[in-house]
Amino acid sequence: MDRPDVSLERMRSFVRVAERGNLSAVARELRVGQSTITRHLRELEAAVGVPLLSRTTRRVTLTDEGRRYHADCIQILRLVEQAGDEARAARGAASGTIRVSCTAAFGVLQVSRLVFAFQDLHPGIVVDLNLTDDYVDLVREGVDVALRLGPLADSSMKLRPLGRSRRLMAAAPAYLAARGRPSVPQDLAGHEGIRMTNVAGSETLVLEGPGGERHTVPFGGRFRVDHGLAAREALAAGRGISPAHRWLVDDLLADGRVEAILPGWEPPPVPLSLLIVPERAGIARVRLLVDFLAERIAGIPGIEGR
Repeated sequence: MDRPDVSLERMRSFVRVAERGNLSAVARELRVGQSTITRHLRELEAAVGVPLLSRTTRRVTLTDEGRRYHADCIQILRLVEQAGDEARAARGAASGTIRVSCTAAFGVLQVSRLVFAFQDLHPGIVVDLNLTDDYVDLVREGVDVALRLGPLADSSMKLRPLGRSRRLMAAAPAYLAARGRPSVPQDLAGHEGIRMTNVAGSETLVLEGPGGERHTVPFGGRFRVDHGLAAREALAAGRGISPAHRWLVDDLLADGRVEAILPGWEPPPVPLSLLIVPERAGIARVRLLVDFLAERIAGIPGIEGR
């Protein structure tokens, strides 16, 4: 029997399995049956004549030959995709799918509307927006670009700083009427705090004063949460005081449902960055979205320049 051919379809299945280490996850991602992925891998290994993957009951890993082949496949698939982009660009219409990862609350309240505007300009582009506060492995999850709030340590990605997100101390008028309005940072120690449990060091609050001085106070409370939208609801419901990104509560401030407190004292701003998978940076539709977001994000409340 003749060996099967090396096809792009088999190559794509192999690359995703190599990056995710799980056949069923790749099958769901590619919207095919797991048996199809298994067949692709078997046929690809038969075509190249060497084992590319080592399979156990819990995980799939690359062999030495598989690691070298995987690197070559990445380059081949990137060239194929770029060639298609260039052909479509000659026709004047960008198309294809972009996978974006973003902090959940920022994505719901701010980024989703930017994506809508981007798709109005480029109706042939599909955007798969993944909202999570977890720091996902972009390559393993098949993400093209990620919007991240906070300091970054991932040096393998292309980094595009977008600016800094300013924060303020806030509380609802009903809470302040019942518990009093703090006038200096030390007053916060006697108040209910709304704490983000997925933010390191949230049990201590650092505030910067008008002259650049810093003040640190313990920060506790009966309501702790790991999602920005829930913290926003708690603020509006008068459950306590919280440091909040301005973009998170800008509409609540405008409506009077939440008030800024401790004028002149703010938590330090948080860096906002775009991470781009290097192999995807040259794709035309990815470049279009990155440039669009870099321009439009500057208009979001509380985002100050780089």
